[in-house]
Amino acid sequence: MATDKGTVSFIVDQLSGAGDVTAKPMFGEYGLYCAGKLVALICDGQLFIKPTPGGRALVQECMEAAPYPGAKACLLIDLELWDDRDLLAALVEVTAAELPATKKRAPRKAKSA
Repeated sequence: MATDKGTVSFIVDQLSGAGDVTAKPMFGEYGLYCAGKLVALICDGQLFIKPTPGGRALVQECMEAAPYPGAKACLLIDLELWDDRDLLAALVEVTAAELPATKKRAPRKAKSA
């Protein structure tokens, strides 16, 4: 089941306190980026935040689940927490701060004929 664009817009709006948060389509669902880092996924209308020690401390009772088959487990954010703008923004800020910097890809070499 694909995620509704309205759900994505709502979550991005709720995360506005975390700074520049953007959503990008990924494999039929959405990735959420903060400070240039992939911090969360929205899959099947559910919010999954990458697990970090600081994130786990903020949402101690949070269940972990894989956003799609074969994926690593993430923090599955309950719908009740979606309305807590401050908590969600803090969670995304902490997660982005604790994740490693994104590696720059080397430019592709042109194929020779």
